[in-house]
Amino acid sequence: MDRYGRVIALLDSTGTFFEPARTAFPGASAEDWARAVALDPGAAGPDGSWRLDFRCFAVSRPGGRWVLVDAGVGPAHGPAAGWAPVPGRLPAALAQAGIDPADVEAVVLTHLHEDHAGWVRDAADRPFFPEARYVVQRAEVAALDRADPVWDWAVAPLRAAGRLHEVDGLHRLAPGLTLLPTPGHTPGHQSVIVEGADGSREVLVTGDVLVHAVQLGSPAVPYSHERDREAARTSRRALLARASERGALLATAHLRRAFVEPAAASGPLSDLSATLPS
Repeated sequence: MDRYGRVIALLDSTGTFFEPARTAFPGASAEDWARAVALDPGAAGPDGSWRLDFRCFAVSRPGGRWVLVDAGVGPAHGPAAGWAPVPGRLPAALAQAGIDPADVEAVVLTHLHEDHAGWVRDAADRPFFPEARYVVQRAEVAALDRADPVWDWAVAPLRAAGRLHEVDGLHRLAPGLTLLPTPGHTPGHQSVIVEGADGSREVLVTGDVLVHAVQLGSPAVPYSHERDREAARTSRRALLARASERGALLATAHLRRAFVEPAAASGPLSDLSATLPS
């Protein structure tokens, strides 16, 4: 179990992506790939394959309550089953961390991809977090195709149960917790700012703003599954600028390390800090 301050990293699954890394990240140079291997050597698999983690994060709240950021790949029959390494082990990871699903008061969905919304239900199709509200950007829901498997798996039942909480833009979820729009990977993608307390540093939960160390070392490198590559690039560079200038740690969903120093990134980041609010 990996923890920093109020934030616990919960590893749901690990596997090999269905595309080679050089296909998933077109245009990266040999220098970009060399830097990526140095930053995250565990991601480099045989024959150019890409190994990645699927990770959620739990943020402690007063009174033994928790906020979860993302809901992993889910059970064996979940919407990610066609390509992700299911079933995930989030139930076991929560138990190891001493977190009862009933004590999770909110689940922040950074976006509505299958590998981030899987544990909305458990293996028996019951609500996995029975007391939680699910917080997502309204733009993300509006952009989701009704034929997307996440719609019937998560959005429709959560909306029917009154547990889908749609927000617009920058949103203060709770003291010390702010939702920050970082569009591009999807139209309504959001990241989470966890303010430092008791001397700890700020943590930025990135979601899929960056999904591989090649984008940490070279933020201009696109990902083949970004809906808007230019918007994603802007969000990525701005988020890295904020982290660098504020001394924050990055909490990553797919790198082989949960917590990453932004100082590992290269490039002129500081000039983009005005893109994100302070």
